Formats: sequence, structure tokens, C-alpha cells
Amino acid sequence: METALPVQSEDRHQPALTRLDPAGTARAVVLMLHGGKERSRQAVDGRSASWRRSAAMQRAIAPGAHEAGVATCLLRYRRRGWNGGPSPVADARWALGEVREVYGDVPVVLLGHSMGARTSVHVADEPGVVGVVALAPWLPPGEEVAALAGRHLVAAHGSRDRITSARATATYVERARRVAASADLVDMGRLGHYMLRGAADWNEVALTRSLDLLDRWTDRPGPPAATGPDRPE
Repeated sequence: METALPVQSEDRHQPALTRLDPAGTARAVVLMLHGGKERSRQAVDGRSASWRRSAAMQRAIAPGAHEAGVATCLLRYRRRGWNGGPSPVADARWALGEVREVYGDVPVVLLGHSMGARTSVHVADEPGVVGVVALAPWLPPGEEVAALAGRHLVAAHGSRDRITSARATATYVERARRVAASADLVDMGRLGHYMLRGAADWNEVALTRSLDLLDRWTDRPGPPAATGPDRPE
């Protein structure tokens, strides 16, 4: 099922959500954010390799998520590029608003790949977000950690990634530990960036770590409120 943002400006491109829901009422949501490029005004459509990789992951992890009563939603951005941040960040905040509208006050884990992971750490301060699972994340030096205050972070990176930096990810995790409820680094071994080789391993980390972060909130009274070229893809 897809929903799209109404056109709010002269930009005709719209973000959308692909929802895969469990039987019955979802107790939580995993919101997936796909990768992109440092700069690109190109629209994201069904031919986008970044979106298709995350869509394949969504299909792979949905059965396990559904067994746990968890829905998965995949955001499709308007534009492929980070472009200074506002475009994917605004789309992610829109998606979280849609999740709240559809599912109510349930805990949400952000599951982002590459640029999607970077976007996730910028919007982790939204109501309901309990944590971020960042796969091969694009986290350049100096990237903000403030939005992770009180949230959980799991970052997974492989040593053969030549697109984003595993060393930068490790540094970011160390910095995030100062503000986050927890911040863990998962070594994916000799895997690269695009999650094609070792896809089953990436899918396992995506599912198990997302469910683990959701389970950490099971005994809490409710999800947290708000706190205050072209390489990555």
C-alpha cells in the first residue's frame, strides 16, 4: 500500500510509503530509509537502485517482523540527493507523521542504509522514535548526534566498504554514546556497501537489531516524545 504527500509547492515530485502490515493491529513500526547521492535533483522512482535494494530488504524481513506484530514501511524520497539535507530530512519527518496517523502512538525504529542512515540520525528526535539501525551509514566527520539523545543506536559496517567509511562510523558511535541511551557498533566483516554480497547477513542484522530495540521499550509506559560526485547511495 502506498500513500503520497500532496503537492505543497511547485515541486511536482512526491514522497511515498510502501507499507507491509501484519495481521491484526501493529504494535510497532520499522520505518526504512533508502540510500541516495550526495547531490542529485533526480526524482526517485521504481527504477532507483537504492530504493530497490531497500524494497528487497523490506520483503525479506517483513515475515519475521509480522510474526512479532511489527509493520514495515519504506519511504521513497522525492529526490535522490542529500543536497544539503533538507530534502530527505523533510521527507522522513513527513513519513513519521504518516506513521503516527496510520498506526497511532506506537514505538518506531528507523532502519536506514547509507544516506538513509544519515537521514535517520537527523530525525531520531521525532515523537515515537526509540532508536536507529544504521546499515553501512554515511556519517561524515562532525555529523550531529543531538537528535539521538535518549534513543538507541546500532550501526553496522563492513571493512570492504569503499563508498562510506567504517572508521567514520566507529567514530560517530563513540560520540553518540555521550547522549544516546545506547550506541553499538556491529562489524559486518569483509562486506561492502551495497548489501548485495552477504544480503542474508544484512537482513538478519536489520531484523534482529530492529526488534531488539523495540523490545527494550516493551515495559515502558510509551514511546518517547520529541527532544528537541555522488558517492553515497
